[in-house]
Amino acid sequence: MRFEDFARLHGLRINSVIAGKWIAVPTDDHPRKRNGRYKWLGDIGWVQNWATMTAPEMWRSERDDVQAMNVRRIVQDADRERQEAANQAAKKAGWILHQCKSGQHPYLERKGFPDEHGNVWNGLLVIPMSIDSRLVGAQLIGNEGGKKFLQGQITKGATFVIDARGINILCEGYATALSVRAVMKAMKVRYTIHVCFSAGNLKNVAQSVRGIVIADNDPNGTGERAARETGQPYWLSETVGEDFNDYHLRVGLFKSMASLKPIVFSSAAKT
Repeated sequence: MRFEDFARLHGLRINSVIAGKWIAVPTDDHPRKRNGRYKWLGDIGWVQNWATMTAPEMWRSERDDVQAMNVRRIVQDADRERQEAANQAAKKAGWILHQCKSGQHPYLERKGFPDEHGNVWNGLLVIPMSIDSRLVGAQLIGNEGGKKFLQGQITKGATFVIDARGINILCEGYATALSVRAVMKAMKVRYTIHVCFSAGNLKNVAQSVRGIVIADNDPNGTGERAARETGQPYWLSETVGEDFNDYHLRVGLFKSMASLKPIVFSSAAKT
């Protein structure tokens, strides 16, 4: 049986097979969503329909297919290259952080924190990114707010944590985290803020970190959708285009406290 037929047998709708990574696809029972996923390596593969399966089902090629085995070798080579690139990015992040000096930065001033000190390298603000306390890369932020990651680095599951041993708070950006920290300090509530760097990664981190989410009110709704999908309580500005830092700058500390307080104390009461 071909892999495509095996996938269809389990309800997955696949137009063309992509090798080497997990791919989300629609299913017969949820045609408007991506409720299925598959991974194909040429001579072996896995499929899962979230509505009917609790774990992936394995497929193996029934014959010695040279082309299929070549696909698997190509995928394995690509995986090795990605791992090597990730290793090099982690080493570069460590080198950059070693070269950094603590100082003020124009981006922090623009975001309402002129006295805040950060890691500064070659005029860039450097935010370390780690997974389970292991450095995997860094976000580099320019004076005007342009952001980039190191080439090849791992971003999925990576965070920067501002830890005061308290309630877990997940957010996307560093400036948002600083505004959240200012509000939590003013409320005299301990916090552990997890900077996730993107809406998609916020969902990844939320799988293992329970708390509250500070969502960006993106015009396309991406931030709110990500927050909803975490299944955790979340805060969202009533103004489209704002994140919590924008809101903090617009309304000030007192109103920011009043807005965030109900969700913070409701969550704290449950822990």
